[in-house]
Amino acid sequence: MVFAHPWALVFLVVPLWLIRNVWRRPRGHVVLPFDYGQSRSQKWLAVLLSGAESLPPLLLAVAIILCAVPLRLGLPRTRRVMTNIQFCVDVSGSMSSAFGGGTRYDASMEAINWFVEYREGDAFGLTFFGNQFLHWVPLTSDPSAFKYATPFMAPDRAPPGFGGTEIGRALLACKDQLLSRPEGDRMIILVSDGWSADLGPGRDEGIARTLNRHGITLFAVHVGDTDVPDSVAAISTLTGGDVFRCEDIEGLQQVFERIDRMKPAKFEKVRGEMMDHFRPYSLAGLGLLGLVVLTSFGLRYTPW
Repeated sequence: MVFAHPWALVFLVVPLWLIRNVWRRPRGHVVLPFDYGQSRSQKWLAVLLSGAESLPPLLLAVAIILCAVPLRLGLPRTRRVMTNIQFCVDVSGSMSSAFGGGTRYDASMEAINWFVEYREGDAFGLTFFGNQFLHWVPLTSDPSAFKYATPFMAPDRAPPGFGGTEIGRALLACKDQLLSRPEGDRMIILVSDGWSADLGPGRDEGIARTLNRHGITLFAVHVGDTDVPDSVAAISTLTGGDVFRCEDIEGLQQVFERIDRMKPAKFEKVRGEMMDHFRPYSLAGLGLLGLVVLTSFGLRYTPW
């Protein structure tokens, strides 16, 4: 048995001392003026009275145990292992091209918002990039920040320095964001539609090794009807991810569904926590209290 305040159990000596006095108390004999009367032995009555008098000290003992706060180990439970996902979204000029009923950027952000809502329980971050990068949303489990980000970083509103495409620089910046979280899996989802100006020969392998060293998987989503850059495909493959090309809105959402299936949520069993265990002692206390009330109607000690 485990208690939150085991030192309180020291006070159990008080009810034990009271019970000892009840059972070891000398009982005087009073001579009553009955002529030639014979008194019968009533040891059973003495035992019954002593038992009734022991009930209040027992009730005190239960109260002391409750003050010590008895604990029990709860049942093991499962906990979702958080996945840290950093979205790396291209906001260069080509992302403003028509795509479905809007632009490539609008369709991408709509699919990202759906994915964030669907993967509730994970942590998400959002980085916009062109020639520069901007960490717009830090890693968070609150998806509402993504909903309000769409109109502010549209390609036609992006600040100077975001007109080109430098995927390598953006991936390394996302890597630094993910390393700020020491726990959980790490994933980057790259959303772009063009070639990168900073992924020359050998550069892709170096970035892939860096991501692998930190346990980061890259999934690349290529929006539009152009070919996927070989360097982006190589980084995705070398890190254990994949690359997808989508030419319409339906295909874009299907891509995120496939990513979810490829990286399903993980669960782990965790040890049960210590919980209060008042129930049996409370029931015992209520039972003793009821007996004390019943015995007080007649089973009381008198010195004669």
